[in-house]
Amino acid sequence: MLRKISFYNSIIPLCILAALMLSSCATRQEVVYFQNTGNFETLVSKNSFTPKFKVDDLVSIHVSTLDPETSAPFNLYRGASEGGIRPEQVDYLIDKDGEIDFPVIGKIKIAGLSSEEVRVLLREKLSEYLKDPIINIRLRNFSVTVLGQVNRPGTYSVNGERITILEALGLAGDLTIRGIRENVLVIRDFDGTKVNTRIDLTTKEALSSPVYYLTQNDVVYVEPNNSAIKTSTLDNRASIYVSIASLLITSTVLLITRL
Repeated sequence: MLRKISFYNSIIPLCILAALMLSSCATRQEVVYFQNTGNFETLVSKNSFTPKFKVDDLVSIHVSTLDPETSAPFNLYRGASEGGIRPEQVDYLIDKDGEIDFPVIGKIKIAGLSSEEVRVLLREKLSEYLKDPIINIRLRNFSVTVLGQVNRPGTYSVNGERITILEALGLAGDLTIRGIRENVLVIRDFDGTKVNTRIDLTTKEALSSPVYYLTQNDVVYVEPNNSAIKTSTLDNRASIYVSIASLLITSTVLLITRL
């Protein structure tokens, strides 16, 4: 009789532990993206995002015409063209006033402008020097950082002028099962002013969020859910619980063999 009581006393904690583990499982509402999107539903995006240049951006600007010698003074290069080695073109760093120092023309403010707006501005400035110049503009240091409950947190370089939050999360290997999808944080910097915006990826309204399209140097942070917090490796209680569970299982097996 005493052995049976001891057996039941050992089995009850295991049942409680199993119940707690089952209760911590994620639900469909916590995991699935865009849950309120209907079948064959057409979504017309009103999010007309146009990337703008910011302070500390590194911008590549190349001016060309039918006569290379005429446009040469408007392009900066590093190194001499010797031994067949092509010199490296110098990029422009937008200073704290939002300006770049362009050859011949001088200071030009481009922070807050899009690539097309800068192209129009430069074409106007160069009109007295060049005829029909071709101006190629590219942002050189476009990167986004993804942190928190994703499979591959880190900073990722972006090719092109824009990237969506879904593409950024894709680069980071998507959210883990323990990431909160309803409250993803995007931290954006506007010339020293930090703006925090939350986005709910479980609804179709995320597609029209002001942070659906990311800008350069945005930080995306995915919070851990309660299950992740409780089982964090920073909390020694996790290892203690595992040790206790192992001890209980061992004790139970010994009791069973003795009954």
